[in-house]
Amino acid sequence: MTRWKVPRRIRQAIADRPAAARDVLLWAVVAAPLAYPRVTPPHSWRSLSLLAAVLLVVAVAVAVSRHRPLAALVLVVLGSLADGNFVFAIPVFSYLTGRRSATAGPAAVAFALIAAGGTALNLGLLGTGAATWFLLASVLLFAGVFPWLVGRHRRQQQELAEAGRRHAAALVREERGVAERIRLRERARIAQEMHDSLGHDLSLIALRAAALEVAADLDPRHRAAAGELRASVGAATERLHEIIGLLREEGGRSPTRPSDEGVDDLVEGAREAGMTVRLEMAPGATELPALAGYAAHRVVREALTNAARYAPGAPVDVRLARTGDRVEVAVVNAPPAAAPLPGPPSHGSGLLALAERVRLAGGTLDAGPRDGGGFAVRARLPLSATPDARPGDEPERPAAAPGPVPERPADAERRLRDARRRVRRSLLVALGAPAGLGLVLSLVYYPMATAGTVLDRETFEGMRLGATRAELPGLPRRQLDRPAGVDRAGCEYYTDGNFPLAQPTWRLCFVAGRLTSKERINQ
Repeated sequence: MTRWKVPRRIRQAIADRPAAARDVLLWAVVAAPLAYPRVTPPHSWRSLSLLAAVLLVVAVAVAVSRHRPLAALVLVVLGSLADGNFVFAIPVFSYLTGRRSATAGPAAVAFALIAAGGTALNLGLLGTGAATWFLLASVLLFAGVFPWLVGRHRRQQQELAEAGRRHAAALVREERGVAERIRLRERARIAQEMHDSLGHDLSLIALRAAALEVAADLDPRHRAAAGELRASVGAATERLHEIIGLLREEGGRSPTRPSDEGVDDLVEGAREAGMTVRLEMAPGATELPALAGYAAHRVVREALTNAARYAPGAPVDVRLARTGDRVEVAVVNAPPAAAPLPGPPSHGSGLLALAERVRLAGGTLDAGPRDGGGFAVRARLPLSATPDARPGDEPERPAAAPGPVPERPADAERRLRDARRRVRRSLLVALGAPAGLGLVLSLVYYPMATAGTVLDRETFEGMRLGATRAELPGLPRRQLDRPAGVDRAGCEYYTDGNFPLAQPTWRLCFVAGRLTSKERINQ
């Protein structure tokens, strides 16, 4: 039975369904105040055509607002030139512009161009009054700039939440990294324990089996069993090396001392296994500090293990001497009397680990063949650890291969602080910018509206009814526009300079060029 696969376009449409539903809802909310005046009777072809055009413009704005929010905002602002009801859509698309735009520069430039273009259009081409210009500028400020700042603040709040999640994720990764390092160190410790203890014991077992195999008075059947035992020990040693390779952490630090046995115990065990070992320990060399004692123990054990494997039958000299603040350890074996015991080839990991152990103890290791034959291992160890070689130190690791690096907790913390600072700053801007811009707008509008129209109270009180215009002292050179809804011929209107609107305050009415009435119309 074949499995039917959903086409990719259908899967994408299903995934985008919530976004599409939100866009349809947005279109309905924005289009409602625009469409309502045109769906009420009486209907005409012109009103229906305008309704279709309005709905189309809103649909285009909603469609492009998800990826080009600033273009959608400019579209509805231009639509307000043809239909004033588009003013209801400006706050919505201004908020979406702040919410969906990554940077603030393009929107700020767009608002500046809209303000400059509107000023030139209204004051220059259309010749509207200063009051109309002030009203339109206030609409742009509070219906355009303020919602954009709120949307910008909301976006930065989301970035703050995302920075918090990334910070938490970085902390989790750091905790996991600590646990992983602990696990790897434990693996390295287990590998080192196996190499030091089991490897040494297996070498001694192989040495004893080889001695039985070459014994002259042994039954052939027992000699064959001894040979099989030696081969099995060799195979077990190889398996042990493979397991150590899996467990060992590259560059891992050495563990603490695994047992309480001393150098004399190691030598005694080697003698019981059939090795010829001579021990020379100077007075004071038996009681060493923990770090130097463990390193000396490691040097002797590794050297005896190598001598048992690669120089069977050769005598071995072990010497510990204390000179000043150092202890010298030397393990020297004579040339082998027979070929090395059969077994896996040497990988040199034992001497490498031994050299690292000695380095961590602050000492130096020299291991290699002697001029006259044989092999020598010599170590010089300080009796106290130096500050540069403490037991917990690790060697420098090689640089990691280039690639994506997970964010560190410190970087995530800095990103979180920056996000919090941006949120606080955007909140202050969202609250303070409209007030500051409104103040600037008022300072620009007020001189334009009041120039040559201010009549102070003292001058108004001193005006005498029945006087001609020429007899009225301090009469302003120009008057304000007649207030809306007032139809009184022969009257002039002036302001007392009220800030910031400069509304009409005084009304002076003239008949045949003489003042017939004066009154205050704005309390």
